[in-house]
Amino acid sequence: MKNFKKLGLLMMLAALMVFAAACGGAADKKDGNKADNKTAGNKELSGSLVLSGSTALQPLASAAAEEFMNKNTKVSIQVNGGGSGTGLSQVSQGAVQIGNSDVFAEEKKIEGLKDNKVAVVGMTAAVNPKAKIKDIKKADLIKVFTGKITNWKELGGADQKITLVNRPESSGTRAVFNKFALDGATPAQGITEDASNTVKKIIAETPGAIGYLALSYFTDDTVTKLSIDSVEASNENIQSGKFPVWAYEHMYTKGEANEVAKAFLDYMTSDEVQTTLLPKQGYIPVTKMKVERDAAGKTTNK
Repeated sequence: MKNFKKLGLLMMLAALMVFAAACGGAADKKDGNKADNKTAGNKELSGSLVLSGSTALQPLASAAAEEFMNKNTKVSIQVNGGGSGTGLSQVSQGAVQIGNSDVFAEEKKIEGLKDNKVAVVGMTAAVNPKAKIKDIKKADLIKVFTGKITNWKELGGADQKITLVNRPESSGTRAVFNKFALDGATPAQGITEDASNTVKKIIAETPGAIGYLALSYFTDDTVTKLSIDSVEASNENIQSGKFPVWAYEHMYTKGEANEVAKAFLDYMTSDEVQTTLLPKQGYIPVTKMKVERDAAGKTTNK
């Protein structure tokens, strides 16, 4: 009889242990979704982050910020434009945690910033489709932007007056386009707009208009993406160095990044962003480039 009582007690203990293990497993599953929100110290990541600067980088930064906030629900990220000069100036002053730029900080003579290259973006001229121009010689492109060619019929296109749409001098997109597409020539006066989205809208709505955009903005047929010297502005041609109008997308911090900024920068260079989000948004991973470029603009093979 005593043996039966002992056996019954042991069975009850075993059942209780199984039940406890099952409850613990359910709790682990329930908390599993919170794993992405934990830091190395098992503390949930929280805080706010403000980025400003390059509108060429803005679509990627905004998309990545949205994904990051989905994974880290106690983090708030605000992504502002304003141009590369604004981003560099604001991060240098401590007004934002990350300054987005298409140009090296050295080009703007700003020191004390830490560079994080998160992507490469190509840029080219964008034209209203009614101009009936898809390819242009570099020499003619320079003449168009310096006001020496004023009608598309001079280049075999439609009989339409050319309207220039420029970015302000603080724009990194303007700096890159001027240096590598216009060989440093100063554009003639035209319409000047702060944001790439606005530039695209004006070009799309103005017959004869021409401006320049990052490839990430050529998402539809409202504007025509120009080839230069019969070389298409494609990712493949940019990676090989065949198409020269491109820039690194920098995310600068003032010294070492704080906890939230560091986590976001780590996310920007993660496989998830680099292999999925970058191509989807029209950017190129830095690691895919077969050429590299320094702050002076010198391009060499890797």
